[in-house]
Amino acid sequence: MRILITNDDGIRAPGIRALTDVAKKFGEVKVVAPDRERSACGHAMTMRDPLRVSSFSWDGCEAYEINGVPADCVSVGLKLGWPDGCDLVLSGINNGPNLGFDVTYSGTVAGAMEGTIHGVRSIALSMALFVTGAPIKYEVGSRWLEENFERLVSAPLKPLVFLNVNVPNIDYDNIRGHRVVQMGKRVYEDRVEYREDPWGRPYYWQGGVVAMDHDQPGTDVQAVQDGYVSITPVTLDWTDYGQLSDLQRAI
Repeated sequence: MRILITNDDGIRAPGIRALTDVAKKFGEVKVVAPDRERSACGHAMTMRDPLRVSSFSWDGCEAYEINGVPADCVSVGLKLGWPDGCDLVLSGINNGPNLGFDVTYSGTVAGAMEGTIHGVRSIALSMALFVTGAPIKYEVGSRWLEENFERLVSAPLKPLVFLNVNVPNIDYDNIRGHRVVQMGKRVYEDRVEYREDPWGRPYYWQGGVVAMDHDQPGTDVQAVQDGYVSITPVTLDWTDYGQLSDLQRAI
């Protein structure tokens, strides 16, 4: 199996190391990742600046760092690393959850989106950590992925669909299994904060506090809270087909 790996935490992040170690057991791996953290860049692309590619030292596989975002890394990686075709794009392992509406902001998820656009089966993987400063249990995500790798890569998927996987950041023995679920709702309150610099000039800091409804049965949010790995099929076709006929009649 020919595998391309990227992330949004940067090529030096521990999560991409953990992911690569697992992937190398199942095929030939090439890593193409941002040269620095690019979290929350969404499905952006670099259009007005040149993309610089540099070889990166990595035991056991070919690796490159790029001064771009994850979507850039996948596009360049497929052209540079796998010009004759690639079987799988993996993005992660992210150092935090990508649940619910997070998928619209996430660079990790965007890596899987871009792979899907190129016609390659793609999977985004994240550690669902909710306590700031707590150690991230990448070894749990790695073990779960290794044990379930064949299922993830062989499960039937429609065209334009990729998988978004979130692993609870708990001890492996406490993982209760996995659930195939829909996206939940995960939003941020007070996300824009007004501040002033030492000279009294205003600026704004964006972040906010996560506000989640803890009663979301059948969703990724609920599954992770209950100790399950969430697996969500996400489609690139954002059309609301149920709304089409009503809208056609109204306009």
